[in-house]
Amino acid sequence: MSASLTLVVLMAVMYGTGVYVMLERSLTRFLIGFVLVGNATNLLILIMSGPSGTAPLVTGTASDDRMVDPVPQVLMLTAIVINFGVTAFILALIYRTWWLAQLGDEGDTLSDEHADDTEAATEAVFNQVDLDDEAIQRVLDESNEHGDDRKTTRKGASE
Repeated sequence: MSASLTLVVLMAVMYGTGVYVMLERSLTRFLIGFVLVGNATNLLILIMSGPSGTAPLVTGTASDDRMVDPVPQVLMLTAIVINFGVTAFILALIYRTWWLAQLGDEGDTLSDEHADDTEAATEAVFNQVDLDDEAIQRVLDESNEHGDDRKTTRKGASE
């Protein structure tokens, strides 16, 4: 495959548009520009990969001279994965910026729900949990659900 003039012009237009859009202040436009530049890079790798040929699955045959080089295909796949990862990161930045803009004057500070709690109130909550655990254990010890094996094992473990 020789480099088609249409693909070269399309690649140049995508690079130019992508860089122009990336220079805007909006993160959304930056994202669009980044995607355009990433796709133009994939197109560049496709154009520069050389002529098309047979798949490099079996070697040692008569079609070895027409076999395509797999390295550009791997590079293109890698470029797609990297482009996807950076696009996801930019989308996270856009969402975080939008979220902070919606909070207004509060910004990144969140109210403390437990600012009025005292140490006595906290201890009362933990004491209640301990009392609940003791009550559950007492009910389990008094129940005869597991038979005498459990009582003897518990007595042996506590001694």
